[in-house]
Amino acid sequence: MQISYIVWYSVKGYEMAKLGNPKETIEILQKHRFQFKKKFGQNFLIDPHVLDKIVDAAQITGEDFVLEIGPGIGTLTQYLCERARQVLAVEIDKNLIPILQDTLSSYDNVEIVQGDILKQDIRNIADRYNSGKPIKVVANLPYYITTPLIMELFESRVPLASVTVMVQKEVADRMRAEPGSKSCGALSLAVQYYAEPYIAAFVPPNCFIPRPNVGSAVIRLDCRTRMPVEVRDERLMFRLIRAAFNQRRKTLQNAVANSRELPFSKEEAADAIDRLGFGINVRGEKLGLPEFARLADELADKYMETDAKGLGSYE
Repeated sequence: MQISYIVWYSVKGYEMAKLGNPKETIEILQKHRFQFKKKFGQNFLIDPHVLDKIVDAAQITGEDFVLEIGPGIGTLTQYLCERARQVLAVEIDKNLIPILQDTLSSYDNVEIVQGDILKQDIRNIADRYNSGKPIKVVANLPYYITTPLIMELFESRVPLASVTVMVQKEVADRMRAEPGSKSCGALSLAVQYYAEPYIAAFVPPNCFIPRPNVGSAVIRLDCRTRMPVEVRDERLMFRLIRAAFNQRRKTLQNAVANSRELPFSKEEAADAIDRLGFGINVRGEKLGLPEFARLADELADKYMETDAKGLGSYE
């Protein structure tokens, strides 16, 4: 695990979490002369009710180890520390470490790591802090990194019980969208393959400092122990899904044939679609996970042949 900065705290007794109060947040920011950095997309929560909803949604108990990603000034971290057995908070901004030392000084069940979560060995974290058992992840992140991070967590197959995150409302709607709906896309099917999404709360912009330009939502993703469909080649299935939704106005056969990730001709795609009885003019947006799994299985042998010849690749 790559760690560049670690701080341990060990004191007697806890104080009630107080950073959800806007006055306390402003005071701590002024005390440390903190300057918001646009590149980190920093927006700090200032609503105790929302903070309670996040912790409630994550279903944190006194037996839980929690990996918090993006603790900021420690607002949500305080709430997590008062519920969880132990919290490991990973923060990328070095300038926030002194603030976290201050705001979390009354808690002896928290450890802070300064670094990029994408460079941490999360499987090692689960082994070290939770005896290898599935961990609960809680995050309030810049929206531009939330989706890539979620997919990285899922695809790396680290042991996860749930991932509870604050996301843009539109993204939350997409994560739980039904096949055939306007909101459904590649993200919808990918998330629903790995987890069951549950929206716990909608959060207006005035609950943050500074105020974002969009509404937000708290969503919990309960990670599956068994996938909802069986498929021979997951990577092929997701390449087909991306191809279909990247060109959602095209027929599925054209979308597959035009994809740079796939080696199939229009005729090969059409033959497979026809054999499955989907209809030659079907669009990918009409299909769900079971249909994409069947299509992937239908094309798997041909895909393996072309991949072996160097005409296609998984990455």
